[in-house]
Amino acid sequence: MILLTLAYRGTLFSGYQVQPGKRTVQGCMQDAIENIYGIRYPVVGCSRTDAGVHARDFKMTFSPDGHNAPNIPPMRIPAALNAALPDDIAVLSAEVVPTSFHVRHDVYEKEYEYLIYNSPVRSPFMTDMAYHYRHPLDMGAMENAADAFLGTHDFRGFMASGSDIADTVRTVRRVSVLREGDLVRIRISADGFLYNMVRIFVGTLLAVSEGKIHAADLPDIIASCDRSRAGMTVPACGLYLSHVIFSKPNTQREEETG
Repeated sequence: MILLTLAYRGTLFSGYQVQPGKRTVQGCMQDAIENIYGIRYPVVGCSRTDAGVHARDFKMTFSPDGHNAPNIPPMRIPAALNAALPDDIAVLSAEVVPTSFHVRHDVYEKEYEYLIYNSPVRSPFMTDMAYHYRHPLDMGAMENAADAFLGTHDFRGFMASGSDIADTVRTVRRVSVLREGDLVRIRISADGFLYNMVRIFVGTLLAVSEGKIHAADLPDIIASCDRSRAGMTVPACGLYLSHVIFSKPNTQREEETG
């Protein structure tokens, strides 16, 4: 089985998962793999990013196990696939992993980053790559409020309405709010995320900055599991899947591949 690391700009994708008549990351990868191997192998991704969401470190697996499949060395797979892929998606690396490895179930931690371009004037270079927020931000209030998300909680109130996930308990391990000039980076690491969870986190921090939500009330808002008490769902354009860590150590994968 081959583990791929991808990066993509999500602007023109209708999300990761294949959808009839729509351009998706999964569909483009299957097209490229079929172009190289001559067989349309199924692919499995580490996450189902939404339309407009970007990724710097997306993981995907496929198994080229047919008798007629070309035997391409892992080091040459990225170049081969990239030649068949559109410009807004790239394969960064490829490695052999054991068949027991599962790209979703073996994830130990994911990190998402949300970018806010905080300036009265928009930047043409940030279009579709960050959320343009024109008003001044209270960075101190946002930094203090972010700590409320740390730990293990039922985050049902920070999940998109209509989601049918039964287990809504997640453990947030790290949260940071950093400013670099006009760019604000909000990073959140957890053992897993609910649908729109990061985007609602960020919308809630913006509500704190605006004085609509008090930081001291966040523990009660989280405990209430009431979506209406949290902040808005910010646009997808600022969201990046930035890092994926697996529970299986690299040494084990290296031993399995010789």
